[in-house]
Amino acid sequence: MEIILASSSPRRKELLSKIVKSYRIIPSSFDEEKLKSSIKDPEELVKELSYGKATEVLEKVSANEKNNMDEFVIIAADTIVYFDGNVLGKPKDEKDAFNILSKLQGNENYVYTGMTVFIKSNNNLKIKESVCTSKAVVKMKNMSKNQILDYIETKEPLDKAGAYAIQGIGNKYIESYIGSFDVIVRIRH
Repeated sequence: MEIILASSSPRRKELLSKIVKSYRIIPSSFDEEKLKSSIKDPEELVKELSYGKATEVLEKVSANEKNNMDEFVIIAADTIVYFDGNVLGKPKDEKDAFNILSKLQGNENYVYTGMTVFIKSNNNLKIKESVCTSKAVVKMKNMSKNQILDYIETKEPLDKAGAYAIQGIGNKYIESYIGSFDVIVRIRH
């Protein structure tokens, strides 16, 4: 059975490589912006984003007749940071990163990951699907203005939703977290 990852993210590849040796990458080009502006519930949002990505890759696989695959698994995921009733995306620039980190410092934020898996087996002509979510809580340390500026100077916050990366330099600014470390990790797309 062929396993297809609907992402070209290095972190998603790293996570999948922990559990399977061989898989193919077919990145999703699903447009997320419409959903992000219309769905306010973070758990529902990550479900719909991962489902949209998986569906878009399924359409690519189905449209490519030379694939002719009887059995496959498609895995898609999406992660967001949620704070004070808002989804925090990637900062637009250094000033935006500073504003985001200033709000997060000393506070808890929530990280949601949604995952969709489509399975097509030889014995079953229908696609089986599973959609699930996970939530983690991250408490940031209190940070001085200089600490925030020093962190931004590393450039790490500029391509991460919520302007921090627990798996990188940003880890030293995390006071604690509850939940799976892998749920918290945000991906460079």
